[in-house]
Amino acid sequence: MNISLNIRAITASIALLVAPLPIMANDYLTNLIGIIKPETSQTAVIVSPLSAPKSSFRNNPKQLFIPASTMKVLTAVASTAALGKDFRFKTQIDAFVGISNQRIEGDVFIRFDGDPTLTSDNLNALLKDLKARGLNHIDGNLYLVGEQQESMQAPGWVWDDLGICYAAPVSRYVINQNCIKATLSPTLADERSELTVSQFEPVTITNSAVFDKLGSQDFCELDLQRQANNQYILSGCFAGTKPLKLAIAISDPARYAQETLQRLLNNNGISLKGDILLTSKRPTNTLLIAEHRSKPLSQLLSKMLLKSDNLIADSLLKRVGQYEYGVAGSFTNGSKAMQTILGALGVDLSTANIIDGSGLSRYNLLSAEQLMQVLLLIKKDPKFQYLIDSLPVAGKTGTLEYRRDYRRAPLKGNVLAKTGSMMGVSNLAGYIKQDGKLTQAFVVLENGYSPAVKEAEIRPFNVLLLQSIIENSAP
Repeated sequence: MNISLNIRAITASIALLVAPLPIMANDYLTNLIGIIKPETSQTAVIVSPLSAPKSSFRNNPKQLFIPASTMKVLTAVASTAALGKDFRFKTQIDAFVGISNQRIEGDVFIRFDGDPTLTSDNLNALLKDLKARGLNHIDGNLYLVGEQQESMQAPGWVWDDLGICYAAPVSRYVINQNCIKATLSPTLADERSELTVSQFEPVTITNSAVFDKLGSQDFCELDLQRQANNQYILSGCFAGTKPLKLAIAISDPARYAQETLQRLLNNNGISLKGDILLTSKRPTNTLLIAEHRSKPLSQLLSKMLLKSDNLIADSLLKRVGQYEYGVAGSFTNGSKAMQTILGALGVDLSTANIIDGSGLSRYNLLSAEQLMQVLLLIKKDPKFQYLIDSLPVAGKTGTLEYRRDYRRAPLKGNVLAKTGSMMGVSNLAGYIKQDGKLTQAFVVLENGYSPAVKEAEIRPFNVLLLQSIIENSAP
């Protein structure tokens, strides 16, 4: 079967189905899905008129799917309910005594709070503040406070994702998103490459990669091996002649924090008598001498939803677990807490399998019905309605800004939705806007989405479906 020709016929058939309807009729959607449903993947669809949710169209509503990043919609609601819109992560510096005679007597403690947005510039600003207040010397150790036995990747994260920054380790120690930026460039004389990394980054990358400039090799793929102490081996081949930007995930966040703090102390001219050490607790009788606060939760969630930021999502999941159970946050207690919190809000997750807050885990399972319950909760409850403004808008913002077909009518500006994409997964959950008003909530899940089919198709299933809904229904 010629897939491209088949979808052209499908597109033509859709235009002949019905004239525009005041409310999208369920029999219309049933016929439509019968025409456009992919033969090689599994799908589920719910379309719910916001004015009459009980008249929703439902196709495979209870079947469980890998949700990918649509999981972040649940994380946004749960963290808002537990922590509040104004919650901020706090990175604090404590000591037993204040600055006196240009020194601090005894030990100093920096409490890392798992802030997914903390940067080395933020830490440098804290030290500059202490320097401006006269600090030249710490007469003791500098302790970095965090969790020493924490799980930094959730079960079900794919092994070959772990060296890439979108799967950076989720730790109490986070600096610069636990991510190193580098550039791999071809040399002029031969096929060898040059790797450029900031001289200030405390990592070691051994590079033997080559460039296949003529495209003559049958198999050409880069390989990154992660080793202990933030050491890496880059090898293999890259086809092309232009420099390649790399984003490499830190493998040991605590060590990275230690070495970064040593550099920042040196840069600010603050000497340390002792060592930079790791600890799980700080004494209770210390004084707060400096503090950095993250942006409020509302802004963190906006970035998380728009950019599909995994580190923010899973850092918040851990914090929700800490809030709910009063112990160190983890993927396990965070996932359980999210189910408890959403369950109390009327979302039935009894059949779901929740492993993380980002959707990176292949072990996550959600149904279209469960996602729809969350979408309707967001629209109904004033505490959560602000999240709608943080969803990507087709052709305009976030992960829907540059997607083909979402950059033109009728989808552009009329679809507000969280995307969920990974190998074999193409999901969308959000709202349809018509004449400036939200009219319908929808969930479109597709698993088993083959790259071969994706390459051959003219329009994805979710595009055909949403385009027809918008064109054939009136607000």
